[in-house]
Amino acid sequence: MNVLLLLLAAFFVFMFVRQLILARPGMPLDEAKAALQAGTAVLIDLREPSEWPASGVAKSAWLLPYSDLRGDRVQWGPFLEQYRGRRLLLYCASGLRSGQATNLLRREGHDAVNAGSLRDWDKAGWPVCSPRDR
Repeated sequence: MNVLLLLLAAFFVFMFVRQLILARPGMPLDEAKAALQAGTAVLIDLREPSEWPASGVAKSAWLLPYSDLRGDRVQWGPFLEQYRGRRLLLYCASGLRSGQATNLLRREGHDAVNAGSLRDWDKAGWPVCSPRDR
């Protein structure tokens, strides 16, 4: 019984550490900002629509919910076709969903990067605005 509990605890620690690693941004924000300004990348806010008004969104970010990426891809499907070949810079509230989405999109052959959280972008001086003012 003790061995089973130990294995179970080790599994949960492994999953926790794995999620922390996934949540780490994949490139420095100054490089990400330069890629956006050069037009070689697009910025995507993965949060859900209910999250956008409360904290705002990064100016020029596409608003594409994570639930749609994991679901029917009503918004994501056409977007991925239109921007195939461009680097996809993904952010969310904490960096966790953007890490998961980055892995999913990379497995599908897209050039995706976890760009961290909205808070990271705000601290780096990227303009944050209301979703209506984009």
